[in-house]
Amino acid sequence: MSEPVPGINSKSHVAIERRRALKVLAASAISPHLLHPLAVADAREKTNVSIATFSADVTPPFGHALFASHIRPAESIGDPLFAKGLVLKSGELNVVLVSVDWLEIRNDAYDRWRTVLAEAAITTRDRVLLTSVHQHDTPLADLAAERILNERGVQGKLIDLDFHEACVQRVAKSLRESLDSKRAVTHFGVGQAKVERVASNRRYLDPDGTPRHGRMSRMPRGYATDQPDGTIDPWLKTLSFWDGDTPLVALSAYATHPMSSYGGGQVSTDFPGLARARRQQETPEVPQIYMSGASGNVVAGKYNDGSRESRDRLVEQLYRAMNTAWQATTRHPIEEMSFRSASLELKPRDEGRYREEALQQQLSANSDAKTQAWAALGMSWHKRIRTGQKLSIPVLNLGKAQFVLLPGESYVEYQLLAQQLRPDSFVMVAGYGECSPGYIPTELAWLEKDNNLDDWCWVAPGAEPAMRNALKAGLLKVPD
Repeated sequence: MSEPVPGINSKSHVAIERRRALKVLAASAISPHLLHPLAVADAREKTNVSIATFSADVTPPFGHALFASHIRPAESIGDPLFAKGLVLKSGELNVVLVSVDWLEIRNDAYDRWRTVLAEAAITTRDRVLLTSVHQHDTPLADLAAERILNERGVQGKLIDLDFHEACVQRVAKSLRESLDSKRAVTHFGVGQAKVERVASNRRYLDPDGTPRHGRMSRMPRGYATDQPDGTIDPWLKTLSFWDGDTPLVALSAYATHPMSSYGGGQVSTDFPGLARARRQQETPEVPQIYMSGASGNVVAGKYNDGSRESRDRLVEQLYRAMNTAWQATTRHPIEEMSFRSASLELKPRDEGRYREEALQQQLSANSDAKTQAWAALGMSWHKRIRTGQKLSIPVLNLGKAQFVLLPGESYVEYQLLAQQLRPDSFVMVAGYGECSPGYIPTELAWLEKDNNLDDWCWVAPGAEPAMRNALKAGLLKVPD
């Protein structure tokens, strides 16, 4: 404090200094790059929130199965795969967010990850929000399905059980060690930016107005790629956590299938991972975590022909949006933090080749490796359903922002619905949580005979009302 001005008593001087401090605080509330030290100290005392970040390598060894357009062994490593996450603690509430550079984590594999990480973070399994980024030249984990394949002695493979457990333990070890260097959190930041020329919906219209759902992650130039983007969420959202002026971690999410060039046996994080790595190089002290949004029916095929040049363009576009969203970030004091998990019951598909008897037949030695693995995944899902274990939609509530995790390959309409339910708030949605259901479409997709539901959708028609009700329960009710 400066010395008193002659002729002004001490009480008046204190009042003047207080008004000056308030002006500084008001200015710092507008700028995301300046916070008054008194405000930071006060925020630490009020919130008592802490964060720890962790990362571990989960790259498969050469020869490990990759489940892309077909099952192919890993022949080379384009770039390493990671599991990146954070532990957010407020009082008795411990929440873990983890993003894994794998295709999918399903059924008992999903439970195994959450159980081990929950023990490491000293929390409960339901509070471990685990998502897969869904790059295709990466592993797919389902322990029960792999055991079924092993018992049958067929050629189909999904996940090496020892490799899987080693990865889980490696990530848990990194989490535990991170708790020794946890940081206080005073603010969260929110920012978003439009992503140009990356995402397009699978759905487009033929010249006669007939709906088609044939736009894939890579497409040759032609009629389908000339059609409009369709229903997408064009915004990349970034949620960050801060200690005063110091950024601690940034989470970015964007809704599109994360594939450009794939199916060749080269392990890769593909264009989202490469964009994330570029941001990480620029912010070495701020961990960068990327999550794929609800993008079961959203792909890059309109803008991607599978060439290296296309991948480079996709990397550049996503990187630009990450950078712009960061520059647009505004910070808010953490005034509340709570958690809610809404129960979700999805009925299993049980017709045609999805019947358990048909799945058993497809496990014969005469079937190809992909068909065998696909059938084992279906049997694992049926086994889970019989236990009565339901899915869930967890929501981390920060007051002016919410983080929502959807199961499986939820269609983008559910992400848009989540945002519509809270138009007053910043709602970040990640997809690819518990992936056992596969595609979770809208009812319109069934009516239009979406051909993508022919081989990667294990839920029966009628999922939309259940998804809507669970989203409303998670986002509209006061969190526990």
